[in-house]
Amino acid sequence: MIDATLTESIEEITEVTTEAAKELSIGEAGVTAVFGYAVVFFGLVILMCVLYCTGAYFKSKDAKAKAAAEAEKKNAEQLPAAASAPAPAEQKLAPGSAGHVKLFDVPDKEAAMIMAIVADKMQKPLNELHFISIKEVK
Repeated sequence: MIDATLTESIEEITEVTTEAAKELSIGEAGVTAVFGYAVVFFGLVILMCVLYCTGAYFKSKDAKAKAAAEAEKKNAEQLPAAASAPAPAEQKLAPGSAGHVKLFDVPDKEAAMIMAIVADKMQKPLNELHFISIKEVK
């Protein structure tokens, strides 16, 4: 029953399409073909624009990341030079900073190591500790 209905529907569709094809003139077929090609090429142009914009977005994102990495590298190179220079007295302290530490017969590098070791042993962040002075015991 269902197969018979399906077969009849297929036959009806085939008859309608063959009649429509017989009624289509050469000019109408040409216009239909040109319109179909135009739709396809318009879709391709839109796809090309989307891909171009996506590529431009990712290129700019990569350029920003590269510029940030270069700036960080320059800052890292300049940081040792700035760290060795004495800080002016008017300079504001960083949030959480404890201020200046008086060093007696202790090089800066050793004082930094001592502060880091003390902070590690106390399991506290270094910016929460306040060192007043570091003195070498002889």
